[in-house]
Amino acid sequence: MAQRTALIVSAHSADFVWRAGGAIALHAKRGIAATVICLSYGERGESAKLWRQDGMTPDRVKSERRKEAEGAARALGVSDIQFWDLGDYPIALPDEALFRLADVYRALHPSFVLTHSKEDPYNHDHPLVSEFTQHARIVAQAHGHKPGEKVLGAPPVFLFEPHQPEQCRWMPNVLLDITAVWEKKREAIECMAGQEHLWDYYTRVAQQRGVQASRNSDKKITYGEAYEAVFPHVVEDLVP
Repeated sequence: MAQRTALIVSAHSADFVWRAGGAIALHAKRGIAATVICLSYGERGESAKLWRQDGMTPDRVKSERRKEAEGAARALGVSDIQFWDLGDYPIALPDEALFRLADVYRALHPSFVLTHSKEDPYNHDHPLVSEFTQHARIVAQAHGHKPGEKVLGAPPVFLFEPHQPEQCRWMPNVLLDITAVWEKKREAIECMAGQEHLWDYYTRVAQQRGVQASRNSDKKITYGEAYEAVFPHVVEDLVP
């Protein structure tokens, strides 16, 4: 039986850590191989601490951001992390990149996909990447795209939590218990030295989602992550 896989499409090199690190670590622990695609290093808009250093250059920022993300990926158990270096503020998503992502879908046939919210007035890169990720999924499902290849099925897509969810009109309908892997996520968070100001913020987010998950279950949950499912869940019964 082929190993199950997951695909995480991250606009910037830290997004997968803050927003989906628990899901990645949890499923890696269960033997699901996660591929993380960082479309940008976040070198322009998400590296303020690095830019305060004397003599900083774009290439040095990218190098530091890559090292941080690679360290976080190791902590979470990521199987493959890719850096596509498509720029940020604004990110560039040409057709070439779209078809490249469709090829990734076809290669992996992921069990699930994680990416950004559909709206974000504070960061236009995020909704662009959300649309891009879902567009590539549709291309990979098309029988006329590279005929002869096995087409993609219908992997569920989950949108991870934006920084200010109310302003993004993001509605969580999936709460994931990440208590068992919280230490791995916190280790990954601390790899992102260029955005140290967010470490405790995302710890508090995880605690708050843990409280919500407990209220919606019969389990004691300390840390959680929240997601918005794009498509309906197809189930055989309604017993959780």
